[in-house]
Amino acid sequence: MAITAALVKELRERTGAGMMECKKALTETNGDIEAAIELMRKSGAAKADKKAGRIAAEGLIVIQQSDDARSAAVVEINCETDFVAKNEDFQAFANAVCARVLAADPADLDALLAMPLNDGDATTVEEARKALIAKLGENMNVRRFARIETQGVLGSYLHGTRIGVVVDVAGGDVELARDLAMHVAASRPLCVRPDQVPADEVAKERDVAEAQAAASGKPANIIEKMVEGRIRKYLEEVTLLGQPFVKDPNTKVDALLKGKGAEVAGFIRFEVGEGIEKKTENFAEEVMSQVRGG
Repeated sequence: MAITAALVKELRERTGAGMMECKKALTETNGDIEAAIELMRKSGAAKADKKAGRIAAEGLIVIQQSDDARSAAVVEINCETDFVAKNEDFQAFANAVCARVLAADPADLDALLAMPLNDGDATTVEEARKALIAKLGENMNVRRFARIETQGVLGSYLHGTRIGVVVDVAGGDVELARDLAMHVAASRPLCVRPDQVPADEVAKERDVAEAQAAASGKPANIIEKMVEGRIRKYLEEVTLLGQPFVKDPNTKVDALLKGKGAEVAGFIRFEVGEGIEKKTENFAEEVMSQVRGG
């Protein structure tokens, strides 16, 4: 069968692959476009495997709420560059993953990756991820997700596409919940209350405080008070209730909530790339390495 320009064009539009790759696949499958797509998906998966070791620390955060506003999902999807993070296909994939989390409430990441990306579609989240890697040429990861349900009010806030927060509030209203979500985005509390701060974090802070206090040369009883004061201050700084409210720094969040008869049951805060060690490379050397590799 003759490989026409129209056939190559159709395959390019359906796969997003390059012209020569499309022509080669059509030649190998004697012009059978469905067989060519399957062949390219297989080779695309191989390309995805080759890219798996590359650091993906860019990307975006997506938040979606159910129609009744009783549940919400947050996902972080990573890629290698901000350019791809703005790509429509990448964003559509991220939104579809978030919708799947919201609808299906997967038990863990492996369960999510094995689920169909869209209702009525046999393509799994993992298969769609690998196909998108082949199409856009960057490593991509579904890094993490969270889902929250409430009997109270959910407030959400997205700072661009890089920071996403959902706050679960009991006894408040949507405006308060959203204000608190904005506060969490800006102030980065570790948790809601002091008793939720991990013990190892408190121990680390205590070691630092003791070393600093000991260097002062003051009596032991004074040093003890200095350390306890430092720990109290630390717990206020890293917990939501102890922080000054961003919209009114003279009022702590705890006092704000008490004044409105509300409580925060919990929150989710995702920031793109947090905790991922980014690799710094010389750009010229990176280009040369790609040329040599090609």
